[in-house]
Amino acid sequence: MNIWLAVFLGGGLGSVSRFGVTRLLLLLDVRAVFPWATLVANLLSTAVLAWFVLKMQDQFQGRDAIKAFIAVGFCGGFSTFSTFSYENFLLLRSGLVGHAMANVVVSALAGIALFYLIARSS
Repeated sequence: MNIWLAVFLGGGLGSVSRFGVTRLLLLLDVRAVFPWATLVANLLSTAVLAWFVLKMQDQFQGRDAIKAFIAVGFCGGFSTFSTFSYENFLLLRSGLVGHAMANVVVSALAGIALFYLIARSS
C-alpha cells in the first residue's frame, strides 16, 4: 500500500474515532465545563501510540505503510492538539484558569505516565 494512502486512511479512521468518543460521552450525558472528550481521545491515542512504538514496532519492520497508518495516520487523527489548545483558550477566556491549568497538567502528566506504564508492562 502507498504510504500516503495509509496515512490518509489511518487519519480518517482516527478522526472518526475521536468524533465517536465525543458522541459517546454526550450519550452518557457527560456534560461539564472540563473538556473530557478531548482528554479521553488524546489519552487513548497516546496509549495506542505508546503500545505501538514500545511493544509492536519490531513486528512491523519493513512495513512502513502499516507503521504510517497507525502512528501518523490513526494516532494523528485521533489525538487533537488544536482542539486541546482551543478548549484551553475558551476556559481561560471564561475565567476558568484553574480548569485550563488542570487540563494542561493532567494531559501532559497522564500522557507521559501512559508511556511509562506501557513501557514497564511485560
